[in-house]
Amino acid sequence: MDNFTYQNPTKLIFGKGQLDALPEEVKQYGTKVLIVYGGGSIKRNGIYDNVVGKLKEIDAEIYELPGVEPNPKISTVRKGVEICKQNGIDFVLAVGGGSTIDCTKAVATGATLEADMWDVVTKKVQPTDSLPFGTILTHAATGSEMNRGSVITNWETNEKHGWGSPYTYPKFSILDPTHTFSVPKDQTVYGIVDMMSHVLEHYFHQTSNTPIQDRFCESLLKTIMETAPKLLDDPENYEYRETIMLSGTLALNDMLSMGFRGDWGSHNLEHAVSAVHDIPHGGGLAILFPHWMRHVLDKENVERFKQFAVRVFHVETDGKSDVAIAEEGIDRLRTFWNELGAPSRLADYDIDESSVEEMAEKTVVARPEYGNFKTLTKQDSIDIFKASL
Repeated sequence: MDNFTYQNPTKLIFGKGQLDALPEEVKQYGTKVLIVYGGGSIKRNGIYDNVVGKLKEIDAEIYELPGVEPNPKISTVRKGVEICKQNGIDFVLAVGGGSTIDCTKAVATGATLEADMWDVVTKKVQPTDSLPFGTILTHAATGSEMNRGSVITNWETNEKHGWGSPYTYPKFSILDPTHTFSVPKDQTVYGIVDMMSHVLEHYFHQTSNTPIQDRFCESLLKTIMETAPKLLDDPENYEYRETIMLSGTLALNDMLSMGFRGDWGSHNLEHAVSAVHDIPHGGGLAILFPHWMRHVLDKENVERFKQFAVRVFHVETDGKSDVAIAEEGIDRLRTFWNELGAPSRLADYDIDESSVEEMAEKTVVARPEYGNFKTLTKQDSIDIFKASL
């Protein structure tokens, strides 16, 4: 494995009733609080009232940024930055899923800058600070509650980019599995696909001697796969929600990738699709990831795919070639996601060949080649998109 330094400063506060910790955590940073949230589900399920009640215990002065989109827009980020600057906000609190948290990271960072936040997202400006912020997670999916990453969309240019900095780790994240009981089935499925995709992005790498990391990834995938169907049948089961919630966090808090760099080509592909068509991130990954796997599979990397097939899906090897074993593993992943109810074709979102060229161009807007396990070009993007139609 490669040399590495691991540090994650986020305080994870996990379990039933942990919202009680909110007042003590927030008051360390001040009492002017901006609450960031999405479409209003937290008001319907009572989480909003509970959060406001806890903040009133420290006489917080509360401001709000509602309406964060599933693919958070830079225009929404700019609104939040303006609120922070005009009102001298001390602390930003995300209440929602990964999109809300991603937006919060951008708001908290942009509030400390003279530059436009899109220049940070596009790597033209390097941030040097951010306002302190925390999260109350209501949807298990992205892992944004315990990492520094964020993904923001610009609809003026139809671009969607990931970014992050050492200043964008949450100070704390409160994870109460009961907050996810009311997440609809389709969003629960998208979250499961998303967290599995994060594990798979780690798993497909070229670094040697990573047996511990490989087993971490494999065991997490198997645990998610064992739990997911039971959760969909019993969505208010605390133990199932608990397992899936922690899985999403562990999938992308850098623990799995100590000592190597994963691929991330499939995420690059999906960002291009949803930049043009605004589809759910987990839905796009469910479509694209197996097609990426088939596209990059070759004799040089077949052992990694074979290991995945045997260890995660227990594919029998007798009388089969390595390629056949690898392909069966890919098929079983596709079948599992289909059985959960995830989409399998871009046509499921009414996407046809007419936008393939535009989407492919988006995959190489930052650099002409992408992917770490297997380097891809615009033509590779075109081929994968066409296979996904």
